[in-house]
Amino acid sequence: YSTVHSLEPLPANGPDFGALGEEAEFVEVEPEAKQEILENKDVVVQHVHFDGLGRTKDDIIICEIGDVFKAKNLIEAIEAHVLAAALFNAPLLLGEDALPNGLDVTFEVTELRRLTGSYNTMVGNNEGSMVLGLKLPNLLGRAEKVTFQFSYGTKETSYGLSFFKPRPGNFERNFSVNVYKVTGQFPWSSLRETDRGVSAEYSFPVWKTSHTVKWDGVWRELGCLSRATSFAVRKESGHSLKSSLSHAMVIDSRNSSILPRRGALLKVNQVPRLGRGESHTGARFLYGTPSFNCGECSRTAGRGVRAASGFYLGGPTSVRGFSMHSVGPQSEGDYLGGEAYWAGGLHLYTPLPFRPGQGGFGELFRTHFFLNAGNLCNLNYGEGPQAHIRKLAECIRWSYGAGIVLRLGNIARLELNYCVPMGVQPGDR
Repeated sequence: YSTVHSLEPLPANGPDFGALGEEAEFVEVEPEAKQEILENKDVVVQHVHFDGLGRTKDDIIICEIGDVFKAKNLIEAIEAHVLAAALFNAPLLLGEDALPNGLDVTFEVTELRRLTGSYNTMVGNNEGSMVLGLKLPNLLGRAEKVTFQFSYGTKETSYGLSFFKPRPGNFERNFSVNVYKVTGQFPWSSLRETDRGVSAEYSFPVWKTSHTVKWDGVWRELGCLSRATSFAVRKESGHSLKSSLSHAMVIDSRNSSILPRRGALLKVNQVPRLGRGESHTGARFLYGTPSFNCGECSRTAGRGVRAASGFYLGGPTSVRGFSMHSVGPQSEGDYLGGEAYWAGGLHLYTPLPFRPGQGGFGELFRTHFFLNAGNLCNLNYGEGPQAHIRKLAECIRWSYGAGIVLRLGNIARLELNYCVPMGVQPGDR
């Protein structure tokens, strides 16, 4: 078994021994069979040590490092160790034990602080607010987390307190309880809503899907934003109690939620009717360039869907070129939402022309070409499904255009688009 050393570059299809002439040098080496293949060497992980743990319980650590003890060779052991080291943000130290093929594994870790906080200010929707956040990670030593957020604004004050508890060994299964007060202003409907409530949710995976079951109990207060609010919205003002049970299923194989290059997203939401309330069903599908959303809200006979509970259409997240949530049924300039809707789009993202800033800042930008369409309406539930489909197919709003997209890390994206709205109906903005 020989190796070849040459002063000339070798051709792509291998060395030409005739061309090497006297520059070829042949050196005998050991047969490959005698060389020890380290990655196939059998090893046994005998002990795992953690230096730096204080309040973290042993049982949750055991769940997370179980794969370390299942390793049968050095490669499997290192892969399992690196996974655990990434989880605990710790360097990895391997040491030999008494057995010839035994390993000791030591993790040097630093636990999170018992209390962390943040403070920031926010400006938007003609309001400024101060936001204070507190977090207690690993509260009871098994990855529990308590968070508190308080927002004091020039118009409204909101707060939220939540407790999060994952299942040891499977963090995708988790339970959380929330107590909150949140106020929202909806200028397209001249409506203000304040919710004070309690919610509990449980998340769990099933095969390649993620599921969340949530119960919400809310004391809801609806009010008017101005003296010019329409009577249709004004008559809904007041206090009410709402109890809802919802289920969400998500399949997400995208490589990015901001500007994905591959993968698909399917999300289905269901809110069944409880008592005399309303039931909602919504779905969203996104695959590469095409996207589609739809939803339907059924009601108790003789009762209309409230403006705070209906679906809305229009704006950069549905049909571009139309004002935010300003499509469909309205009264005196206030938009009331609808009982059913659909919206779809085709999108094409490409690098900037002539590739300015290639390999640097220019990689954050994309050119954007799009075609959006959708419709929103109320339904007559005595007419049947075919009549509903015909109504949703009438008076379709659509738009097309182009623009530039800026990716802001993995948090959000900023779009500047030129839109041409089509199919505009009386009352649309």
